[in-house]
Amino acid sequence: MPTLRQSPGDHLRRADDPRDLHVCAWSARLVHGIATETGRRGGPGPPSRAAVTAACQDGDVLDDADRDLMRAFARYMERANELAATEQQAVLTPLGERIHDHLGADPQTLPVVTEEFADHRLVDADIALEALTGGAPDALIGVAGDDSRFHSSVSEFIAHPHARWAPGPVSYATRATGADTTRQVVSFGLRFLAYEGVPVAVVQRSAKPDYGRGRASVEILSPDQDAATAFLLRLRALMIERSVLRGQVLSFTQSEYGAEAGATFVRRPEVGTDDVVLPSGLLDEVVDHVVGIGEQREALLAAGQHLKRGVLLYGPPGTGKTLTIRHLLTRTPGVTAVLLTGSSIAAIGSAAEIARTFQPSIVVMEDIDLVAMERHSSPQPLLFEVLDALDGLDGDADVAFVMTSNRVAVLERALADRPGRVDLAVEVPLPALPERERLFRRYAGALPFSDTAVTEAAERAEGTTGSFAKELMRRSVLGAALRGAEPADEDLRAALDSLLTERSSLTRKLLGTRNPDEVDDEPDDEDEYDDEVTYSGSYVAVGADDRPIRPGTLRSTGGIDLTLRAPDDPDDQPSS
Repeated sequence: MPTLRQSPGDHLRRADDPRDLHVCAWSARLVHGIATETGRRGGPGPPSRAAVTAACQDGDVLDDADRDLMRAFARYMERANELAATEQQAVLTPLGERIHDHLGADPQTLPVVTEEFADHRLVDADIALEALTGGAPDALIGVAGDDSRFHSSVSEFIAHPHARWAPGPVSYATRATGADTTRQVVSFGLRFLAYEGVPVAVVQRSAKPDYGRGRASVEILSPDQDAATAFLLRLRALMIERSVLRGQVLSFTQSEYGAEAGATFVRRPEVGTDDVVLPSGLLDEVVDHVVGIGEQREALLAAGQHLKRGVLLYGPPGTGKTLTIRHLLTRTPGVTAVLLTGSSIAAIGSAAEIARTFQPSIVVMEDIDLVAMERHSSPQPLLFEVLDALDGLDGDADVAFVMTSNRVAVLERALADRPGRVDLAVEVPLPALPERERLFRRYAGALPFSDTAVTEAAERAEGTTGSFAKELMRRSVLGAALRGAEPADEDLRAALDSLLTERSSLTRKLLGTRNPDEVDDEPDDEDEYDDEVTYSGSYVAVGADDRPIRPGTLRSTGGIDLTLRAPDDPDDQPSS
């Protein structure tokens, strides 16, 4: 057994050979391990490995016999490590053997062709793959194992030093194929098929945001790389040809895990022409531009005209912009529509991709002014991302972008700097008297109010919208019910009096009412919307005579507020 010499003595020599340094390291490991075991059995405690190595290198070395033993032991450990590494090499799993049998080649040597796509396209992929496999019952298997399979690669499924991935049950998920229809799709499975006579294996997976997989995917293996490429091209074509998204009305929602937004199906609205109360000719102008261009597609293309169009509907809240859009969707059955509003406008890239792929299509962006100055993931305002999406489509794309805004001043400058992105801007004003009468009669329906009472109410309700008319009729019916009678003209007048009182001023505003004499609260100064930068800290400003300037607030032309305070101002002292 090797022993550590505590001082130079007989049969010792210095470790001048650099190879001995390697031996010293092995000595340190061995001596420390042996002494540790001795200590457990009641012997003296072990010296540290660092002390053993230092003693060896500084001259307190082993004798020749011990040195030979250490060298032999070092060779033994190196060989043991080599053998351990060999045993750690991956071997085919039962699942890998099944893939090997189908492909007729070692799957470890084959490249994996991966195609990722948004999770709302998983149904399309499932339909396309089922068509390519011919629906054979033995062409689909699952993967048995724990949750680690959700983040394991195909290469790990095929060969692994520890995990023994094996065929198992297929994982399914229920996905929407329409507003009222669903389909069971493969969320995790392995398909076997032949494409043009060449064997192909495909791993199909849904997105798993909670496991770090933000997108769905298919992973393709084949002994013929050209066949794998051709198969992928055919798969893409079938996903478009048989897509459940085509001709649907879609909206986007954000994932709770922060992954990309996903499309959801919305029932197509049913809003007739008589339901939309706008000034004469206004609705026809919008319909001709959005719907008419699509209907005259061939004639326009033959004449060398472009199809892509952008429409902006602007005006006060509650004047019928959203109802106009719902009417457009009613007039375009079979046309793909994507609805974006509020934060979902950040999904404009995905929406534009759907619109481009599934033409003819309409992309709706409501209240675009609310995000015009918001900051997205890039330093550019989100509005510019919207404009870039319009730029990204070819002129012959049969896509209509329809935007609404309550504050057109926020958009005007950006749109003017990008001419042609919006080729029709239509103001939807507050209803004039003729439109108010139509609205009041529409919401009165079969209620027994006289024409005179309805006309008088419309005349008094200047500056109101359809929301006001709807609430007026409900209050009239409620008042009659509270007194135990059928609705009458007196109930209509009483309800109108109540809504027009001073105490109901906020209610009127919430119903979209605007006083014609009110000054528009939109700022005229274009700098009002410039970015503001907030600075914190203390400032001491001095004038030309080196005398401090009196504390105050400065407003620069760039929109930056600087507040100058006295050095001893308690409001500007750092917090503890």
